[in-house]
Amino acid sequence: MSEAPVQLLDCTLRDGGYINDWKWGNQEAKSIISLLVKAGIDVVEVGFLRNAEKYSPDITVCSRVEELNELLPEKRGDVMFSAMAMQSNYSMENLTPYPGRGIEMIRVTAHDYDIDEGLEFAAKVKEKGYKVSINPINIMGYTDNQLLHILDKVNEIQPYQFSVVDTFGSMKRRDLDRIISLADHNLSSNIRLALHLHENMSLSTSLAQSFVDKNLDRPIAIDGSLMGMGRTPGNLPIELIADYLNDYRHCAYDIDYLMDAIQDYIAPLKGAAEWGYNPAYFLAARFNLHRNYAEHFLAKGDLTTRDINHILSRFDDSKATVFDREYADKMYEEYEGNKVDDSKDREALRESLKNREILVLVPGRTLVTHRNAIDNYIREKQCLVFSINFYDEGFPIDYVFFGNSRRYCQAGDIGCKTIVTSNITGRADYCIDYNSVSGAFAQGCNTLFLALKLLQSLDVAHVALAGADGYVDNRDNYYRHNMKGGRKEGVEFNREVKEALANLRMDIRFITPSKYNE
Repeated sequence: MSEAPVQLLDCTLRDGGYINDWKWGNQEAKSIISLLVKAGIDVVEVGFLRNAEKYSPDITVCSRVEELNELLPEKRGDVMFSAMAMQSNYSMENLTPYPGRGIEMIRVTAHDYDIDEGLEFAAKVKEKGYKVSINPINIMGYTDNQLLHILDKVNEIQPYQFSVVDTFGSMKRRDLDRIISLADHNLSSNIRLALHLHENMSLSTSLAQSFVDKNLDRPIAIDGSLMGMGRTPGNLPIELIADYLNDYRHCAYDIDYLMDAIQDYIAPLKGAAEWGYNPAYFLAARFNLHRNYAEHFLAKGDLTTRDINHILSRFDDSKATVFDREYADKMYEEYEGNKVDDSKDREALRESLKNREILVLVPGRTLVTHRNAIDNYIREKQCLVFSINFYDEGFPIDYVFFGNSRRYCQAGDIGCKTIVTSNITGRADYCIDYNSVSGAFAQGCNTLFLALKLLQSLDVAHVALAGADGYVDNRDNYYRHNMKGGRKEGVEFNREVKEALANLRMDIRFITPSKYNE
């Protein structure tokens, strides 16, 4: 059986708003949404639709969809945006028809005592052109017969999604098995089945994993919030289930951006109102390390959660079981030694790259064998040309990017602007913090991935590659004989690069033949 398509929905701005009365602040809410979009979250819930007395751009409770739409970023990728409404406190007259952009899905919720009215409300929302998710409150409070009645009504409406909502956090694994089985067998196969969990018994992550592992023959979705933010004890932490989906469902959610959002906007709120777990323990568990390592780095006071994530990712397995303070401090010093403030260089590059086509040259043999195709592409697209770890005056190169010290020393005279990562000692036009662009490739430092991560962070969505050939055993794979490295690459390496490129979620076009594109 093939794996069911899965969506991850973040409800921080809506469900997390119970902690701060939805008073996020306009810029803060926009920043959170932007980070969730960059992380690759599939659906972002922007707030509540309610009969609000007046509109405030700083509050994520609004009377009209248009007001919530003001929070959405210009660059939205493939992200869907949603809002939640309850028929008992929202007037249908306030809901304008879906205009084809902005908030696309309305999640309709209702109590057991007005579930029929809620279902009628959901049908009217669908008539206005929105995708509809039907979310009955406290599904654990229904008997099997009552659930079957609801599912029959849902099948008549044919919404986009039906959600199993454990409002009181009382669900255990056998309850999940029973309710999901009942829904799966009686819900139309084209309706997405979703799960919303709370942390009353610290079971949300375990239950979410069990739900994913059922491999239902239908699309599924899971709700979560950053750091589990929500009415005490909180929700499923979205970063935990995102990490699980990355490991076991070949998803590519960027944990770094989730860590950034937690660090800057969620963790400070938890100082005033406690709920759920602590990210320090998640980071230690993520890499199967003694929890004291994460706590040790938090105590440093000068590291972001993203920094700690990157440091822990470099730990040797032999240091996992017993906390080694000396080793931890050595890793900290190495990380700090490569850390630079690259904000000015990044901003200058972002301005230079704005609205330009980008071609990246990698030193494979096709730079020679397919030279005409490369020249034609440069001429046709009028693109900016980046080269990776080499300079050749025969190409109209605008920037050469170095992430490898040996290649930097070999380069000789360079007739264009240079970009280096901070692990390289030497003069350059731009220096980029190595730690900020590492981690995209599991086998370690790979300069192509360092460059692509940089371009991605500079809002470059489309990149063309030439010379990224991949490796063939017993052949000189480089366009220059003196560039052959000491590492042995082959079919397995090609596969890992191909997967890592896909996980970047960039629009990458190969203009020369490549094993990474087969």
